Formats: sequence, C-alpha cells, structure tokens
Amino acid sequence: MKNLLIMRHAKSSWSEAGCSDHDRPLNKRGKHDAPRMGRLLQTEGLVPDAILCSTAKRARSTARRVAEACASGAEIRTTADLYGADVGEFYSAIQQAPATSATLLVVSHNPGIEYFVARLGGGDAVMPTAAIAWIQIDLPEWRALRPHAAGRLVRIWRPREVEDRSGA
Repeated sequence: MKNLLIMRHAKSSWSEAGCSDHDRPLNKRGKHDAPRMGRLLQTEGLVPDAILCSTAKRARSTARRVAEACASGAEIRTTADLYGADVGEFYSAIQQAPATSATLLVVSHNPGIEYFVARLGGGDAVMPTAAIAWIQIDLPEWRALRPHAAGRLVRIWRPREVEDRSGA
C-alpha cells in the first residue's frame, strides 16, 4: 500500500509589485502553516520518503519547510510539470517518483490539486492553501499509477483545523 500526500502550497504573498506568479514568495501565514503541516505529518507517521514539487518559489519553500519540520531526509525533486498541472500532468509526474518510495509528498497548485484528489481519491476535495490530502493506493510502484486507478481518500487536513504543535 502506497501513501500519497497531495499538498497545496502554503499562502503566498501578493505584496511585491511586478513579481511574476511563478516567483511569489510565502507570506507570514504561509511561513507558519507549512511547518505546522510538516509536524502533523511526523505525528501521523507519514514522513515522506520522496517529495515532488512545482518549480514555483512558493511551492519550493512550502516543500522545504514541511520536510524540515517532519524530519524528512528526502530530496525535493522539482518539476515544471506540476506548475499549473492538470489531472493528466499529476499522473505523469507521480509516475516518475522513486519506485521504492512508500510515502510520496506532492506539492503543487489549485485548481489541478482539487480535481486530481477528487478523481483519484473518489471524494470532494476542498484544498485551501497548505492543505494536505492523504490518499492510500494499492500499487507495486508509482509508475504503475493509471488514470483508472482507484485510491482511497483517507483524510484532508486543513491548517486552520490542525493544532499548532510548535510550542510558539
């Protein structure tokens, strides 16, 4: 059984005039929520052993903060395919994940995330910034993932519903 964690990047800043969408950084809330969600993954025993991430600055920063907070030693592999990804691009990106990975974290953007989670997990997926959907799927390796595959949406965690375990 594989664990697929689909995460929408944390809240980004719109304050920098002239900054491209791709280069927007996290805002204060995003910098707080990303590690909060990483600590949650550690508590839940879902520390990713592989991470795929959009090339957007806010997604890379989210992935890095989550990985640090949950003590994942996984390399963060970026792919432009996850920036503005549609459902098909999610499948393709995930098929490239390391075969031996049991728990994969994918950090990307809406609306593609909600469509992908609903399609693979079989449930409605409201994914605000920094939300994580946990889908279990029976696969021998990630490259076997196909559009007709059925996963089980176990849970969606949203930052405002998660206790802050930072001690701050």
